Amino acid sequence: MSAARPPVGAKAPPGGSATAAGVKRGGTMHAARPPVGAKAPSGGSATAAGVKRGGSHASALDFPAWMSDRQAQVEAALSRWVPFDTPAGLGEAMRYAALDGGKRLRPLLALAASEAVQGNAEAALRAACAVELIHAYSLVHDDLPCMDNDVLRRGKPTVHVRFGQAQALLAGDALQALAFELLTPPGRALPQAMQAALCRLLARAAGARGMAGGQAIDLASVGKPLGEAELREMHQLKTGALLQASVRMGAATGARVPAAALAALDDYGAAIGLAFQVVDDILDVTADSAALGKTAGKDAAVGKPTYVSLLGLPASRALAGDLCARAHRALDASGLPGARRLRALADLVVHRKS
Repeated sequence: MSAARPPVGAKAPPGGSATAAGVKRGGTMHAARPPVGAKAPSGGSATAAGVKRGGSHASALDFPAWMSDRQAQVEAALSRWVPFDTPAGLGEAMRYAALDGGKRLRPLLALAASEAVQGNAEAALRAACAVELIHAYSLVHDDLPCMDNDVLRRGKPTVHVRFGQAQALLAGDALQALAFELLTPPGRALPQAMQAALCRLLARAAGARGMAGGQAIDLASVGKPLGEAELREMHQLKTGALLQASVRMGAATGARVPAAALAALDDYGAAIGLAFQVVDDILDVTADSAALGKTAGKDAAVGKPTYVSLLGLPASRALAGDLCARAHRALDASGLPGARRLRALADLVVHRKS
């Protein structure tokens, strides 16, 4: 039996807590970031992630190390916040769906965007976990027999195969609710205006004008031809909205971020959101189930419209490259000196193998 989890609003145990003042790891507290635009101390600036720019600080991380560190941070936070002790074993299904799997791309985008604008570290971690919980809930529901009817997810049986359809439905519902609970903790760690902004961004991305609306188009389009504009709209909603919201939420943890920088980050998020789905369509026909961790070739088998079925493989690959270049240009236009992690994440989206 796992130890009881602390309440969602409670402080994390020493040695691994992210606070509004900074990130604490291994007993060392890193200083909070100054407001966006403030001059850095001589020798480089120390961020809430403990990365010193402009110097040779030992904590400076290359991208793979940064990504591994942030993935571990998110995994630890999710393990603390997704409950185990719940009625009728619901928590076990929730944890099965949310933990120990996935690329954690959406949390990485939220954290990288927050670091780029020198945002509130506590808010960034909560936003990262909240968007991942929405993603996890969407996968649980998408895999149900009434939706995509899939039996493999992240290399293991889907939640409804493991726990039954009713428990899977409830686990998804509970994960969705928990996402908003994370964004509204008690106390003063997150300003109320920031809580409201984060909740609005996430709700809009997940709802009828975002992910759910895109899924509705997807289900209604099986076996029907779609033009490029219709396919783009579907994927911008179904997949792109939540990825773009990850960037928006990270940026919303900052203070006094210039409007031009926010607009550039929004364009970046839109570009990688669509690029992710284009690459997903490519991998569905070029990779096997073992590599993907889900059933390969399923879109073609059920007659779903994809970029590959519409444009062909070479043109789809070219489109993914164009979207990556657009994301890079957006970051160049942002004027944010700390956006290099976002640039690397755009490359990761387009060149991934699963």
